[in-house]
Order: sequence, then structure tokens, then C-alpha cells
Amino acid sequence: MDGPLPPLPPDSDDFSAATTIVPFPLPLPLLRGPIRATTSDDPSCGPYLLAFKNVNSWAVAYNSCKAQITSQCESGARIGCSISASNKCKPPWWKLLLGQQDLSERAKCEEIEMNVCCAAARQRCAEFAKQKCVPAFKNARIQVSGSDLGVLEQKEAFTLISMACFMNRRGKEIWPFGLNKSWDEFRSKFSVTNVRGCQLLSSADEDIEDYLTKIS
Repeated sequence: MDGPLPPLPPDSDDFSAATTIVPFPLPLPLLRGPIRATTSDDPSCGPYLLAFKNVNSWAVAYNSCKAQITSQCESGARIGCSISASNKCKPPWWKLLLGQQDLSERAKCEEIEMNVCCAAARQRCAEFAKQKCVPAFKNARIQVSGSDLGVLEQKEAFTLISMACFMNRRGKEIWPFGLNKSWDEFRSKFSVTNVRGCQLLSSADEDIEDYLTKIS
């Protein structure tokens, strides 16, 4: 169009990109992704399962879970410790009547009581967080692919899966399809896509944190 451009409205700043564009936070990455179920999985759960990408992501998620629950527990405990310290350090009623209240002495008393109470709560909160996280992460699945199991030796995985899938009533192994007892033959018929967190531990009594210390 010919002629001068019309003047900008006085509130032209309201049409700037900084004002008109609404930024959205980036989506959080998924902790677990879908993988295909294997023949040893419960078919009623469907053809896909949720699993951590690898052992490292499983370990990071466990530590994050424990840290968040511990932090929330300690935040609540500090409120209770504050009330408890105030009650314990409150001067007797007769001192209040006589105006003999020493605020500095009370503040020192409350500081000591808070430190003692929070230290005890910190230990209990760590144990509480562990009790909440351990069962879930022991049962969580971790993705593996093909012959590169990564988290388990092939021989151990072979024994574990064969015991779960091919045991008859007398406890003897049954090998269908004419399979011999070799990993390559087994792998050609069955696909190992995941293991559970408890399978990483050397025994049922081993602690997850002990295992994470060994692999770190």
C-alpha cells in the first residue's frame, strides 16, 4: 500500500514477542519406556512392559526417589521439632508472672532441642524413604537387548529363565523344539528384553545401596 505507515498504537509493547509468546516448560523425560514382553512374562499384562533404559537410569531414579521422600519427611519433621522445642523450653508460668523471662536463654535452649530432634528425625526419615523405595525398585524392570545383557552374565540369565519357564513337576528341565543347552540356541527361540531389579542383587538379602556402591 502506498503512503506512510499508520503510527503504532501507544501500547505497542503489548504486542512484542516477549509479551505475546507464552513459554511452556519442557516436558520431563520418561523414567521408563515401553518394551516388548517376553514369553516368560504374564500374558495378561499385555504385549508391552515399562522398563528403565539401563542400570544407570534405574540407579539414578532410586537415589532420586529416596532423596525426595527424605526431604519431604524432614520438612514435616522440622515443623514438629519446632513445636516440641518451644514447649520444652517454655519458662514456668510463675516466671512469666514475675517478668523474669530470659529470651536469650530460651533461644539457646530451643536451638539445642531443635538440633537433637532434627538429627533423630533425619535418621528415621532416611529409613522411611528406604522402606518406600526398595520394594518398588527391586520389582522394577530394566531393559536389556539381544545378547548384550549388560546387567547379567549370559549364563546366569540362561539358568534363571530356563528354571522359570521349563521346569516340570519333578524339577527337571524340559527343552521343547529340540533345543540343546546352549545360549545361542535358546536365544534363537526366545527374546530376553528385561530383568527385574532384584535379579541384579547377589542374594535376596543384599541391599540395593550395597549393590550401587559396588558398581559405582
